[in-house]
Amino acid sequence: MTNQPAPDDTPSAAPEIDQEQDDRIIGVVSMWSLVVLGVVAAIGLGIYFTSGDGTRVADPEPEPPPPAPRDLSDAEIPRAQFRDITAAAGITFVQENGATGEKLLPETMGGGCAFLDFNNDQFPDILLVNSQRWESDRDGQAATSNLTLYQNDGSGQFADVTGQVGLDVSVYGMGVAAGDYDNDGYVDLFVSTLFENRLFHNEQGKRFTDVTATAGVGGAADHWSSSCGWVDYDNDGDLDLVVCNYLKWSRDYDLAQDFKLTGGGRAYGRPNNFEGQLPYLYRNQGDGTFVEVAAEAGLHLRDPDTNSPLFKSLGLTFADFDGDHHMDIMMANDTVANVLLHNQGDGSFTELASLAGVAFDQNTGEARAGMGIDNACFRNSTEQGVAIGNFANEMTALYVADAGRLQFVDEAMSSGMGPNTRLALTFGVLFLDYDLDGKLDLFAANGHLEKDVNIGQPSQHYAQPPQLFWNCGVTAETEFAPASPEHLGDEFFVPIVGRGSACADIDRDGDVDLLIGTVGGSPRLLRNDQELGHHWIAFKLTGSTSNRDAIGAVVEIRQGEETLRRQVMPTRSYQSQSELPITIGLGDLQSLESVTIRWPDGTSQQVDNPALDQLHEIRQSSDSASGA
Repeated sequence: MTNQPAPDDTPSAAPEIDQEQDDRIIGVVSMWSLVVLGVVAAIGLGIYFTSGDGTRVADPEPEPPPPAPRDLSDAEIPRAQFRDITAAAGITFVQENGATGEKLLPETMGGGCAFLDFNNDQFPDILLVNSQRWESDRDGQAATSNLTLYQNDGSGQFADVTGQVGLDVSVYGMGVAAGDYDNDGYVDLFVSTLFENRLFHNEQGKRFTDVTATAGVGGAADHWSSSCGWVDYDNDGDLDLVVCNYLKWSRDYDLAQDFKLTGGGRAYGRPNNFEGQLPYLYRNQGDGTFVEVAAEAGLHLRDPDTNSPLFKSLGLTFADFDGDHHMDIMMANDTVANVLLHNQGDGSFTELASLAGVAFDQNTGEARAGMGIDNACFRNSTEQGVAIGNFANEMTALYVADAGRLQFVDEAMSSGMGPNTRLALTFGVLFLDYDLDGKLDLFAANGHLEKDVNIGQPSQHYAQPPQLFWNCGVTAETEFAPASPEHLGDEFFVPIVGRGSACADIDRDGDVDLLIGTVGGSPRLLRNDQELGHHWIAFKLTGSTSNRDAIGAVVEIRQGEETLRRQVMPTRSYQSQSELPITIGLGDLQSLESVTIRWPDGTSQQVDNPALDQLHEIRQSSDSASGA
């Protein structure tokens, strides 16, 4: 894969990076270094490489089998059936990507989706982002494919209310961000597109109004935006907007490239052949308008030799990685280094991905094809994990760091997850506790770009089954074990061309359900029908001095030597948004003495003796402890 120079990571006020690796990190690296070198040598350049003229040709060497992790007995992975209720629930949406055989790259990249409660009835609704037929293929007719909003009635049924609420809008859509940017109590919608982006203001749960022009967030008409998200980066109490941009693309330039599949035929282009684009950072002015401040905030990173943007961003998430009460930004980039933007607390960011160890593949030193991203404290400790989905023949990354250290090690191999993800082309990734045992599992939505990929690559398929890795615990020989149809049911593993993914408790029964967006096809709504008897607790937080959606807040539950930490973060996966309420599995716990909520502004609040197996609505109190 083509490698771009790493960003200049020399910060003016960067946090201290501990240069000493602890015993666990040393053990991980030494144990897997020889194995990884062997795998890398066998894989070589992968199944495809690019010749000097940009033509894609096949690697004649046979594909090596991935390293095999320890097999677990069926008894060790819990059985929790997922049911595909898409059609039964009334969802008839089909994503239109405009493909007619010309093989234009945007046709492969859509499929964003979101769970949001647009009418405040406590049940998550569904927004599905659509693209459209190309103008040259419409015979002068207007585009007919629209964004689609399904309202949840709470009984397992969803009604298409798109026209009723004013969202019957046709765009070449990519992703979606849901957030209450004006703190009026109703969630608003931002939709990223191949051309001009759109912002829709929620009029008290009855209708959405297009306020793009007055808000000033449309962006340039020639920019290709992808993942997007709301976050209060300056801690002023209202949500700002971050928008990833992908490639500098035009139809003429794409068609002029000689992209070929094995055996002839045009192929979809590689991102290596396109220049990247700089992201947007919109600061909320508090009056319904935004100002774009990416340059002054330090986000305009360029190659010093070519002046090309150091971004080809597809995945986006936020976290306070170093515990300084300022939200940092992490972007997964495609064929160039990932980006970790450390919030300096003064309105600016410093890029630290290389220093922090998340910029490249730590084994080869090269950039991977980063797609979706998520972060979580999946070990119920101070360690923070970041998962990034990558291209076929590139393992999903699992970067892990101790709290505040900003020094990550990729533990995909040692955790057991990596070998089982090498063949998949992974877009959306999500941490979620599907069996409510108190440990976060990892979901992956998979799917290739080429319908005919199997002709040249027997191990690859256009439609691919999703994956769900059960968290066995840090003391297990294999920390993440792949669940099978025996554990989750056959319906979960039906192959699809997966892209975005989101999670929510659609029926408020306590377990988390899944929505998978696709490109050029129907989405899948998978209802979690687990009956394991585990307890749970859920929280819907409302900020007062913090942003109303409480995005960035962390709920902590202490149990013995473990602390369950769950962040309010809808922006994760790939071009998608999960619901705001967070559901926490408790396993066999019978009660909780107290729960601590750490708000985005640095204050904390105790919730004493909360009842189990129900959703709690908590508002930030005026007497929250400052700086806790």
